[in-house]
Amino acid sequence: MPYRKVQFAQGQFYHVYNRGVGRQSMFREEENYLFLLRRVQKYASAFDIAIVAYCLMPNHYHFLLRQDDQIPAGRLPQRVFNSYTKAFNKRYDRTGTLFEGPFKAIHVDQDCYLLHLCRYIHANPVKHGLVSDLEQWPYSNYLEWIGARNGKLVDRAFVREHFPVAGSYRQFVLDYLSGLYKLPEGIEGYLLE
Repeated sequence: MPYRKVQFAQGQFYHVYNRGVGRQSMFREEENYLFLLRRVQKYASAFDIAIVAYCLMPNHYHFLLRQDDQIPAGRLPQRVFNSYTKAFNKRYDRTGTLFEGPFKAIHVDQDCYLLHLCRYIHANPVKHGLVSDLEQWPYSNYLEWIGARNGKLVDRAFVREHFPVAGSYRQFVLDYLSGLYKLPEGIEGYLLE
């Protein structure tokens, strides 16, 4: 893994993201998304990394991970996306990289940013005009957060701890999408917007 300013540590949260080279699509069909999610599930389990929030977009991705053991959380995207690139290249008879360099990682060390980041990640499909309702986008774990799907790529204890009522998270995200929410001071440096 290339040298990073971010040092991965047990019990810490990380926002991991990247986009397709030249902002091109990394997914051509539904099976591409499903293949990648199966890889995420396999390696998250093997490395004891919790998936808190994720969203796969046609030309980029976001994950909020928690490292629960000694294996660095950065190992997950490295393994998943190397494997995905090889499979994608083989399937579509292409060569070369699929991503704009190594993945980016930000250590999330403020609770106010941690919760805002969850909704920022989940709001991506609406913010980018892919759907008008987040419940229409199947390639994130938003549906698990609001109790509408029983997927495995979510830290349910984290969700219950912060949003014991599913509807409260839905409203939390809608407030952000509608502009009713003002960002807390001190998190501007974390934001990608």
